[in-house]
Amino acid sequence: MEVVHKRCAGLDVHKDTVVACIRRVEGETVHREVRTFATMTGALYELSDWLASAEISQVVMESTGIYWKPVWHVLEESFELVLANAKHVKNVPGRKTDVNDATWLAELLAHGLVRGSFVPERPVQELRDLTRARTQLVRERVRHVQRLQKVLEDANIKLASVVSNIVGRSGRAMLDALVAGETDPGALAQLAHARLEATPEQLAAALQGHVTPHHRVMLQLYLDQLDATDRAIASVERHVEGALRPFREAAELVVTVPGISKAVAASVVAEIGTDMSRFPSVGHLISWAGFCPRSDESAGKRRSTRIRQGAPWLKPMLVQAAWAAIRVKRSYERALFYRLKARRGPGRAIIAVAASMLGAVYHMLRDRVPYRDLGPDHFERRGREYITRSLVRRLQHLGYQVDLREAA
Repeated sequence: MEVVHKRCAGLDVHKDTVVACIRRVEGETVHREVRTFATMTGALYELSDWLASAEISQVVMESTGIYWKPVWHVLEESFELVLANAKHVKNVPGRKTDVNDATWLAELLAHGLVRGSFVPERPVQELRDLTRARTQLVRERVRHVQRLQKVLEDANIKLASVVSNIVGRSGRAMLDALVAGETDPGALAQLAHARLEATPEQLAAALQGHVTPHHRVMLQLYLDQLDATDRAIASVERHVEGALRPFREAAELVVTVPGISKAVAASVVAEIGTDMSRFPSVGHLISWAGFCPRSDESAGKRRSTRIRQGAPWLKPMLVQAAWAAIRVKRSYERALFYRLKARRGPGRAIIAVAASMLGAVYHMLRDRVPYRDLGPDHFERRGREYITRSLVRRLQHLGYQVDLREAA
């Protein structure tokens, strides 16, 4: 097999150790050398010096959790690094050792058989850490609200049955009063805001329960956690604004897509970056995100057409944005959804809408242009043009010269 890289190295990265294998080709002979280094910063610089002394140009490592990142940060300035997906570089079963793993990685890299994963530049990585932390905090906030609801149900307080947001302005005032010891349903109902849809009678009926001191302790505990989470989200939001400053133009382009808010736009930029040249085509980006069917065929039969696993942070966020986009009347996304929903179901239809939105983002960031809606009649116009071209070609094939004119 042809050798692409004559001097390369493979790294098997763990929490406490890094097993490195150098592979050098001198004439017709292949020389290999394996060493083990600790993952402390000083030891990683020793690894870098050892690779440099061997005149290594390319280095490959697996994406093992978070452990590859410190190694990457130390080596990225001196070597051309390749981050391999562990699923794509599996060796023959039964020969699993750290030395064999490092040697196998070096062998694959030497013959150009490793496809590198997408690793953005440092500013994008920092923005990605912040947006993912915000997503995690928002999810944790939802869990705190659910725990509050569980305690209220245990006390037979049916506040969630008449109020859409139990931690909103009115709901929070009632919860604070419950914790303070107020038990009169009428007094609690008077704390509701005037614009609340529920009537005082409905609120009084829902707030009549059996609240014990234990319930008050649990409610106070979860309310304190909710407040702490809100403060953490606000802090992360401020840091996201600062980290997003170099990518403000790209985020402002992405936010022009229907259904994508400012928060989602920041997360999209953090996940895919702003340089679309790293993706050969829009199809590669959609495939990387996991919005295309998997390739699973045997004996000429397609065994599965389920979508592939992809970016776990980007995919659910875009699907949620797609549900918001189809609510925009007289839009291309809405037309696409209802066109596919009738024959493919809502699940596949919403995935198609999310993939279409990601494709639009690709072209917008590549060409630096805002979003342009194709319109709700796009498929009707495209179908009319397709039928027209087909009939014209058929007549020309029969020997006629066709001159088309619009009817009066």
